[in-house]
Parts: sequence; C-alpha cells; structure tokens
Amino acid sequence: MTLHARVWRAGTHEAGEVTRLLLAFRDWFGGERPDERDALHSVGLLLEDPATEFLLAAVDEQAGAHGVCQLRFRHSLWMSADDCWLEDLFVEEQARRRGVGQALVEAACVRASERGATRIELDTNETNAAAIALYERCGFSAASKSHDRAGGRDLLMGRRLERLS
Repeated sequence: MTLHARVWRAGTHEAGEVTRLLLAFRDWFGGERPDERDALHSVGLLLEDPATEFLLAAVDEQAGAHGVCQLRFRHSLWMSADDCWLEDLFVEEQARRRGVGQALVEAACVRASERGATRIELDTNETNAAAIALYERCGFSAASKSHDRAGGRDLLMGRRLERLS
C-alpha cells in the first residue's frame, strides 16, 4: 500500500474534477441522480458555501485526483462547538488499496480539528465491509461515545421531502 497519497482542499476551479468523482460514486452505487448538469451546479454552490469543503486525493505527487470526500460543518448545541459530517467519500477503483481512502479520512479529521470541530461523524452501509474496516482503522466506531448512557446502537434515519418552491 502506498502511504504517500497527496490530499488537498479543492478550490472552486476544481468543480469539474469534484463533480467527475462524485458522479463516479453515483454510478458505483447504481444511482441515477443527479445528472451531470445538476451535479456540477450543486458542487459549484457547495464550493462557495463556507460550511462545506471537498478534499481531493491522489496516489502520489504527480497523479491527478483519484478520490474525493465532502465535509459539512455545523454548530452543535451538545458539543458547544462545530461538528463535522463526512458526507461522501469515494476512491476510484484503480486507486483503491493504495492509501488514498485512509489519507482522505485522516485529512478530514485534521481539517475538522483545524476548524474547531470536536466531533466528526459519518454513515456507511452496514454491508460495506471495506468502508467499515477503513473507518475503524481511522478511529471511528459504530457507537457514539456521547450516547453510551442511553445504550443501544446509533441509528441514522431520514425522510425525503417534496420541494415547496
């Protein structure tokens, strides 16, 4: 495994590269949305949003981006500080098992700390053993330490809403 993966914060000029990798992620999990135009528009908006950052990663100093992760920041009442949500992480097939994913996760943790976040969270499918192993190697666990008092597992739940505008 290469341990020399290069990670950097994506700039607005890299919206196309971020979009390319996120659409590859969409394709990897069999999604149909967003289309390329909508994805590029959304990435552009998110790159302008101070509460969102994208990190890009390459297998070495000379290579172009092979991986991406999206970080979302918000203030937490319970932590009295910012939280970071690692919303998306994707590494292209040819760069897997070469340290790119681990470099992205570690860089995400460093970036969250630099921004003052005291917690970083994410979700992944319970059948994605490779992702779970990666996150566990990087110090993540399925049980939130802040909820140990209540017992049981944390469960991410959601609901789709219709746009009103």
